[in-house]
Amino acid sequence: MTKPYISRESSYENGPLFSSKRYSAPHDSNAETSTPEEHDDALVRTRFRLQELYKTLEDPSILRDVEAAISLASSFQSSFQGKLNQKLGAALTALAEIHTQISRPMLYLHLSLSCDSANEKARQVASIVRERWAVANANHLTFFEQEVGHDMSEERYQALLQSDDIVLHHRGYVDHVRKLAAHRLGSDVERALTLRSPFGPEEWRDYFDETEVSLRFRVQHPDAPRTQLALSETLNLCYHHQNGDLRFAALKSLNRGLKKSLASISTRTLNAVLGSHGLETKERDFPHSMASRNLENMISDSVVDALHHAVRSEGANQAKRYYRLLAKQLKQKTLRWSDRTAKCDSSTTKIAWEDGIEIVRAAWSKFSPTLASFATKFVDEGWVDAPPYRGKQSGAFNYSVILPAPHGIRSYTFMNYHGTERDVMTLAHEFGHGVHGMLAAQAQGPLLHQAPLAYAETASIFGEMLVFEHLRAQEPAREFSLLMDKCSDVINTVVRQISFSFFEQRAHALRNQSKLTAADFTKLWHDVTVELYGPEGELFTYAETDYLWTYVSHFMSPFYVYAYAFGELLTQSLFALRTELGDRFEPLYLDLLRAGGSKDAVALLKPFGLNPNDPDFWMRGIRCSLGAWLDRAEELSRDTP
Repeated sequence: MTKPYISRESSYENGPLFSSKRYSAPHDSNAETSTPEEHDDALVRTRFRLQELYKTLEDPSILRDVEAAISLASSFQSSFQGKLNQKLGAALTALAEIHTQISRPMLYLHLSLSCDSANEKARQVASIVRERWAVANANHLTFFEQEVGHDMSEERYQALLQSDDIVLHHRGYVDHVRKLAAHRLGSDVERALTLRSPFGPEEWRDYFDETEVSLRFRVQHPDAPRTQLALSETLNLCYHHQNGDLRFAALKSLNRGLKKSLASISTRTLNAVLGSHGLETKERDFPHSMASRNLENMISDSVVDALHHAVRSEGANQAKRYYRLLAKQLKQKTLRWSDRTAKCDSSTTKIAWEDGIEIVRAAWSKFSPTLASFATKFVDEGWVDAPPYRGKQSGAFNYSVILPAPHGIRSYTFMNYHGTERDVMTLAHEFGHGVHGMLAAQAQGPLLHQAPLAYAETASIFGEMLVFEHLRAQEPAREFSLLMDKCSDVINTVVRQISFSFFEQRAHALRNQSKLTAADFTKLWHDVTVELYGPEGELFTYAETDYLWTYVSHFMSPFYVYAYAFGELLTQSLFALRTELGDRFEPLYLDLLRAGGSKDAVALLKPFGLNPNDPDFWMRGIRCSLGAWLDRAEELSRDTP
């Protein structure tokens, strides 16, 4: 079923730019003493209108809709099992209806829990729904992959493509099912695994999320808040406060608090998730631990390897350029880890919610009125939940979905808006996902509207870039600061995420031999950090960084993280073509978004003359973004007295 695109800030220390956990951008304000709710009425009013989906969590329509989806699944089996050679087109239409039917309760429960993470009733209902649907899926739907993937001959499939327009439209979906067929186990085994799915790694991920929401830290510094801070508030102090000593004090509190409160839980959780993934990799005969994710992302192993190589070499070198320039601006010989995302200016201007919306609309309008119209629609329809409030999960995500009539296509954006420039970038990022989801849903329907993770980031990063260029043109006096902030964000999206990927690769390899200890994870974390950021003392000191791996929730979804680097560099290569292609660019770009999950990356980029199979593609993506921005930033730095 459809899943939300999770913002990358859920995994990291830097905060956003941006497709489903949930930490928002760390912010510059002290959330304990000055919150947007006190002075931004428009922000406070910007909440999901969930009652349009169901009245309350007690609404009997929730379980009735689940039962209706189960009934459709049962009818699907009765109508099509053993008959897909003749009825594949009709089966695809029926399968799309099932996806649409179950999406409404799934969406409602996900949004309810995101807005009220401690709501036991929501967790109970979500558990009931998940378990009932797993049984229905196992009993009534697993035959589809078996028959389409194993039992249908290539000759018969090609004949159906020629004779049935519905099959032809869903070719991307069916092709993917057939590619996965080589790694399917027997029908009885697949059924059993589906029945057990609510009680496997997903439960560990839920437990991790629940635990993480409850974490509190007390920062020992004269200027720190006197109260205990949530994780996102601590991260805000750690990476975005103007006072460097306070940043380090927050890092110290964070690291030691994570060691005490989360290290044991994260170690156990990761061992469970990695162990389960390793077993499934072996049983499904994948050649290596990343292979299933690469196949899901519709990307070849060689392309993924080329991405990692480019970031480890060119990306790391450009990052070191940036940190040397940052150290010069901060008048420091060596940076502490908490200085990594420090701002070069002292601006603390708050951007009101409606002003943030207008910045996005204005930036997008210059490129495409079509894009700008969606930004207005999302807010007007009540599909945005923006203010931070007690009980709300941290972070940001977008959840685009096709619901049964009369609801239709919708796109929900969840975030915690504190009024910083980074929050405006997050807004552009999430709305970019929303535009992608809406356009693809209109063109492709329920089975193909969600793009594979690796290029689901295209529209979100493109949306950010439009805002970045808009601000750069509007505020020339701040060009240096804007460039430095953008470099920092992209380094965290590209270099940092690839360091996370290397951490995962090595952790999975070791977990295949035995369980890992917290010390094992800490050593891997340190090793990959040094590998990409340089040895101790060259650019950074690594004091108080030992346990930062413990709260990276994306590790609970193996090899999720490299998609951020993939999407960032792919989009930067696209963005660089706007001038060259002129008026042809916008329609080509909108067509790319409409493709959803119907094409792989090679086919998507072909109209632009780009090829991700080219080993130099990723190098060029780094040079035309980070390289070019740093050239300009260094020039401005030399010109400043």
